[in-house]
Amino acid sequence: MLYALMVEDDPDITTLLVNYLKKYNIIVTAVSTPSAGLALLDSNDFNLVILDLTLPQMDGLELCKLIRTKTDIPIIISSARSDINDKVIGLQYGADDYLPKPYEPKELIARIKSVLRRYQPVIDKQEKRFVIYQGEQLIVHNNTPLSLTRAEYEILVLFLQNPNQTLSRDFLSNHSEAISDESSTRSIDVIIRRLRQKIEIDPKNPRHIHSIRGSGYRFSE
Repeated sequence: MLYALMVEDDPDITTLLVNYLKKYNIIVTAVSTPSAGLALLDSNDFNLVILDLTLPQMDGLELCKLIRTKTDIPIIISSARSDINDKVIGLQYGADDYLPKPYEPKELIARIKSVLRRYQPVIDKQEKRFVIYQGEQLIVHNNTPLSLTRAEYEILVLFLQNPNQTLSRDFLSNHSEAISDESSTRSIDVIIRRLRQKIEIDPKNPRHIHSIRGSGYRFSE
């Protein structure tokens, strides 16, 4: 499952794309204003942004530039503006693709797949079980994208980057930006429990994330 943020003020286009992309396991959260889009980016994990240019409050090009200062999430501009300068500026501001309207929704699917392929995994693709795509904060498990919170993503990345090593709760907590300093290290246990539900065939008899009594956790493929 992939999660997309769409900033689009045309309700007809929004409804069409939300329903169409859902058929391809892409869940779209749609907003009509730049301020709403920025607020969602600050509080949610998305795999990509689909961005119109003609928007209230702020031109889409400026919004694209602002998003890129916050995150390296893939951005696809979807716009009826045909000026080549808009396309050039959009790409200069950090957009990954520019799709002029009108277009068939299936072309958007192809562009999304193409953009995501460009984000190279940081783990060798020969190891198929887990692949990290840092650009969109995505982990693929057995060729299926995992639906993870930011904290779950960060903890699983730490495990994948430190295989067969015992990691203490303090280590995991201190190396996760999503876990506040005020949180108890026991919150790590909650995250581990949720991760096991998502990656283990039998969470009660885990294959990947092992509890090490008195020490923490150890991850193995």
